[in-house]
Amino acid sequence: MYLLVNILGIFVFLGIALLFSKNRKAINWRSVITVLVLNLFIAYILTEFAWGRAAVNAAANGFAGLVQVANSGIAFALPSWLSMKSPDFVTSALLPILLIVPVFDILTYIGVLPWIIKWVGRGLAFITGQPKFESFFAVEMMFLGNTEALAVSGLQLKQISAQRNVVISMMSMSCVTASILGAYTQMVPGQYVLTAVPLNILNAVIITSILSPVKVTPEEDTIAKMGGSSANDSAAVAEKVVDESKPAQKEPFFSFLGDSILGAGKLILIITANVIAFVALAALVDKIFGFINPNLSLEHILGIIMFPFAWLMGSDVNTAFNFAQQMGTKLITNEFVVMGKVSPHINDFAPHYRAQLTVFLTSFANLSTVGMIVGAFKGLVDRAKNDVISHNVGYMLLSGILVSLMSAGVIGLFVW
Repeated sequence: MYLLVNILGIFVFLGIALLFSKNRKAINWRSVITVLVLNLFIAYILTEFAWGRAAVNAAANGFAGLVQVANSGIAFALPSWLSMKSPDFVTSALLPILLIVPVFDILTYIGVLPWIIKWVGRGLAFITGQPKFESFFAVEMMFLGNTEALAVSGLQLKQISAQRNVVISMMSMSCVTASILGAYTQMVPGQYVLTAVPLNILNAVIITSILSPVKVTPEEDTIAKMGGSSANDSAAVAEKVVDESKPAQKEPFFSFLGDSILGAGKLILIITANVIAFVALAALVDKIFGFINPNLSLEHILGIIMFPFAWLMGSDVNTAFNFAQQMGTKLITNEFVVMGKVSPHINDFAPHYRAQLTVFLTSFANLSTVGMIVGAFKGLVDRAKNDVISHNVGYMLLSGILVSLMSAGVIGLFVW
């Protein structure tokens, strides 16, 4: 019975996306079904085969190693920040951007990243039916996270339409950063943390394809020769697509690198300011609710709202109510709050609930992430495009929630 409820839940989540779709007639159902089948296949491989889990683990460890190198620079300039038992969000998640963005900008400068974008994008687009850039961005997010992927895709974001930028912003709600995967695995089962990463990306493609389908013409379906996070509009004009045979004159390397580092620093400041503001505003709302009823809070309200969806995960009523509370807490605060709370006894949970809770928590889908993404776009695209993104904040949050629900629902099919 619970398996049937779990299956029903997946169709309900897809139905909600269809209900709120901006253009149902434009949905590419071939692409949606193809990615859904691929999603189920990967979930099966990563839960049933040790070599599948090992592959994901190795890839994540590679990017985590890059973050460890970044910590060397942080330790030199700010040793006290890393000496804390639990480094804060800025130290662990944002400061590594100062290395990650320049590294990818260098790969762009020497031509490696455009080559990967060109061929990986074409391959995934062929399989999934998605545009080339959206396909590559999904893979990029799987390892780098939302803000880092946005930063190194700055030139492409400037060139694509506002509606495609909205799709990218919605996809950005459904990932994590490689720099904190290690921290997650210390609090919740690492196997399901690593499994959640590709599932979130595939489900982000599914959900955004339904919520906000965008028709991309063959002329538009090109990959910009990315100039990295430090790229400016003149570079965007000079280097339009990968296939252009006439190369543009390169900026001197160290000038390019200096601009890249400066751009990464500005991005960190923008994101930090937006995260602080959004979290503080949520706390203000809780204060106002407290004057009405001391037991009333956004977390409790969201927990009640999320109960039907938690029940559709295929658990009994008591477990579903607990799941709903954790969902509400995660959405209004962040995943670390819930992971820290459940960490001491998560291994005592039933396997089905343990797997689903871990996968649901392994994403940045919460209110503060909206601020991070909007803040990142403010530093990357013009005001007109940013205004369109800001008007779609509700869709960004809905996309993040539905992707987390889908990923948890899919993993639940294979773990009991």
